[in-house]
Amino acid sequence: MKCPYCGHQDDKVLHSRAVRDGEAMRRRRECLGCGRRYTTFEQIEELRLMVVKRDGRREPFERGKILRGMTVACEKRPVPTETLESIADDIEKSILDSGRVEIESAEIGEMVMDALRNVDQVAYVRFASVYRQFEDVGQFKEIVDVLGGRQRRSGRRAAQG
Repeated sequence: MKCPYCGHQDDKVLHSRAVRDGEAMRRRRECLGCGRRYTTFEQIEELRLMVVKRDGRREPFERGKILRGMTVACEKRPVPTETLESIADDIEKSILDSGRVEIESAEIGEMVMDALRNVDQVAYVRFASVYRQFEDVGQFKEIVDVLGGRQRRSGRRAAQG
């Protein structure tokens, strides 16, 4: 730490104390060059996760946007709010645990679609139609056919078991 009075690089810590509910540390220091005392504060520097949009813009990650998108897709569907909160938490945790500082919005969208596919198929189709910017009925049919094929396969497995 550089002394604010003389610029000397060496000091000694006289006293340390946690502040802001343990979120930061207050340290009382003494310069070994001039002997004057000063106070420093240390806190964890949080890296802001940035989302790279389709057009190349970058904006800070917001868990609330994931939750709002799922809430709209699940409107008038029997999906509990707690389920959507849990999905949003899981997605946020997965992204933060990856250690990355940037993530493509497309990757987040795919994570949401994967989760909704297992929760409510109507909500999944709704979200996919907005996220993938469906332009005609054929695109809806494709996604419904994929869901129908998946359901038939799992139905066959249940019948065989």
